[in-house]
Amino acid sequence: MEGKSNLEPLEEETKMNAEPERKFGVVVVGVGRAGSVRMRDLRNPHASSAFLNLIGFVSRRELKCIDEVQQISLEDALSRPEVEVAYICSESTSHEDYIRQFLNAGKHILVEYPMTLSRAAAQDLWELAEQKGKVLHEEHVELLMEEFAFLQKEVVGKELLKGSLLFTAGPLEEERFGFPAFSGISRLTWLVSLFGELSLVSATLEERKEDQYMKMTVCLETENKRPLTWIEEKGPGLKRNRHLSFHFKSGSLENMPNVGVNKNIFLKDQNIFVQKLLGQFSEKELAAEKKRILHCLWLAEEIQKYCC
Repeated sequence: MEGKSNLEPLEEETKMNAEPERKFGVVVVGVGRAGSVRMRDLRNPHASSAFLNLIGFVSRRELKCIDEVQQISLEDALSRPEVEVAYICSESTSHEDYIRQFLNAGKHILVEYPMTLSRAAAQDLWELAEQKGKVLHEEHVELLMEEFAFLQKEVVGKELLKGSLLFTAGPLEEERFGFPAFSGISRLTWLVSLFGELSLVSATLEERKEDQYMKMTVCLETENKRPLTWIEEKGPGLKRNRHLSFHFKSGSLENMPNVGVNKNIFLKDQNIFVQKLLGQFSEKELAAEKKRILHCLWLAEEIQKYCC
């Protein structure tokens, strides 16, 4: 269902071991945590980085230069012909506007999830990308994590009876990152990728703004009518953690064993993006990935409606 999201790194390497005939000029928009990692990966010698040339970065802050990479204005990034690719790593609420501007300027896009805060907007932007003949790639590093690879192996061939996924973390600003169903869409993506398309049964939101606390409880159902509960709980002092419990006909999986360090997940995502630039993904794979992303955005939107 997730296309090539779980390609083994070795396969990615072999597809890109030829000397690139040309390099795509890249700007990074937003230099927070994700943007900084993206810039680091672009500047280091990797198989996919050989196809990319970091031209500069765009930021609302006056930074001028980061590790010898020059800050450029948004206008420059949009108008300069040598800029062919934009990595959009800004806060979620700004993604849609940036994607639209860069697509209209004829650039390929890599955007951190969620690409938009509505399904209709995402559909509209994909249609625009198709009209312009450009790649629009939404990053999903959570599907490249060791934990997800472990879960996929555990779930395959088993019949689910019921399951739950609880995610805890510190407070997050909704004004910047969207409603919790969108800021937490990577958890939803896990559930959809593991168990197929889901339907929404109910959703509630408990909020204490004065304490910076919120708890969203979502009841979902698989196509076989098996219940899945997703809870996002955020507040001061809550550690970033996932607690999961899946019950199958053949046994149970309670919480995640330590399955190793998540190495280079943003780089693995960049490898996938470069393969798309080089036309190495089939239409079928791209369609399956797009279907999954739009389904998750639709669910997030429905959850928001239920809660509000």
